[in-house]
Amino acid sequence: MTTDAGSNIIGARQEELLAAWLRFLQSSGASTDRRTSGAQIEQEAREFVRLLAECTSAGYTADITAPNWTPLRNFLEEFSRRRAAQGFTADVTASYIFSFKKALFEVQNAVDGGGKSLIDLMWKWTEIVDALGLHTISTYQKSREEVIRRQQDDLLELSTPVIKLWEGVLALPMIGTLDSSRTQVVMETLLQRIVDTGSSIAILDITGVPTVDTLVAQHLMKTVTAIRLMGADCIISGIRPQIAQTIVHLGIDLTGITTKANLADALAVAMQRTNAASAT
Repeated sequence: MTTDAGSNIIGARQEELLAAWLRFLQSSGASTDRRTSGAQIEQEAREFVRLLAECTSAGYTADITAPNWTPLRNFLEEFSRRRAAQGFTADVTASYIFSFKKALFEVQNAVDGGGKSLIDLMWKWTEIVDALGLHTISTYQKSREEVIRRQQDDLLELSTPVIKLWEGVLALPMIGTLDSSRTQVVMETLLQRIVDTGSSIAILDITGVPTVDTLVAQHLMKTVTAIRLMGADCIISGIRPQIAQTIVHLGIDLTGITTKANLADALAVAMQRTNAASAT
């Protein structure tokens, strides 16, 4: 698209476009959403119109991936990330941008009075605004994926609390299913705490682990091996009858690993060992 009278409407009638757009946003209920404020919506709309006018000044191209569109793309990416963090859905976020077409049509119609020229211009602007809206959706999806990833990482950290019970003894109560990524976090967190505290005993309590299959058992064995390589002993507690039967049926060898039915028994063993060590 080359610069013409139709494209100049953005720069020449920014305030009219902004007023019409804000009116449409208000009638749709977007400006009354409690997740954002009316002032923020107006500020975002004003910035969008300003940047659109700047990006469609002399010599621009309609390809929104071109360098002249960089400021507006950056704005939409930040706008999408902010909306994702505020809990807006992808369709609501994109609809905010798509609704600008209504304002554009109203102002352009008032200027041209309809006719084929209006249809041609509006088709060109529709393609541009649609492309901007799709860019918003794409960024929104990436932002939501980042939020989910951060939440998963936070949950992993919260689900692997390493507790210092007393000098030389750590406990790690494990809750939920063990998988490869979580086991890695467990090992890294626990081994680092062993180094930081100089602990000689680590208790892995699996009372909150619903099932133990071959994969879970392998993860447990890897963790125990890593603890031993750090020069510490490992006690596994929370071996319920069902889990004991499963371990036997799977043929898993726990020879040399201290196992206890509950955490209280594991604490008693740890206390005996630490008392014996301090007495020597």
